[in-house]
Amino acid sequence: MRNPASNDTVFSMCGRFTLHIPPELITEIFGAPLPVDYRSRFNVAPAQIHPVVRWGNEGREITSMRWGLIPSWAQDQRLGFSMINARSETVAMKPAFRVSLHTRRCLVLSDGFFEWRHEGKEKEPFYISLKGGGLMPYAGLWDQWRAPEGEILETFTIITCAANELVQKLHDRMPAILERKNYDMWLNPAIAPERAMELLRPYPAGKMTLWKVGVMVNNPRNDSEECIRKL
Repeated sequence: MRNPASNDTVFSMCGRFTLHIPPELITEIFGAPLPVDYRSRFNVAPAQIHPVVRWGNEGREITSMRWGLIPSWAQDQRLGFSMINARSETVAMKPAFRVSLHTRRCLVLSDGFFEWRHEGKEKEPFYISLKGGGLMPYAGLWDQWRAPEGEILETFTIITCAANELVQKLHDRMPAILERKNYDMWLNPAIAPERAMELLRPYPAGKMTLWKVGVMVNNPRNDSEECIRKL
């Protein structure tokens, strides 16, 4: 299997996203400090490290994890390359996700994502975000995996749901975006999974916008504001 973070183009849903809002705004929203390695990102790709919010001993905490969930029982960390997304319709039934759904839910910090439209042999990239910008975290799951050498690796996956009317122009799936009033309902493990899963629905299309961007986003080595520049 090819490494999704290599020079190969990724067209899965959700396969690329961004986070470039001011760090002090994130800290204010969640009441928790950001990891020391935080920086603005314009092209987050699978297998890369990214901040997520989870429920800690004292409430919300923000920590860095690798994108691509590796279940605790996995024999090989390469399994994470096929676990960047989890479908909302089946997440409660899949062995790789069902335990995390009960006790290890998280919010994947983001303010926009990319999707591609197929035009013949060409794939045109588009950027999708909230109207006016702003934080739009995705429902996610995380797990902890111990390598044979003893190293502990924490990883996450993004849950997807059916696309809304806007995203349907490009793809039939989209990340499950959560509103601020529902953050704790998703994060708190004391909330039953059945209730938390009610939040996994398409975000209102009227609150979102999209525009075409350049092909430089196809290469995960490119990570600058140019990736989201409107053509």
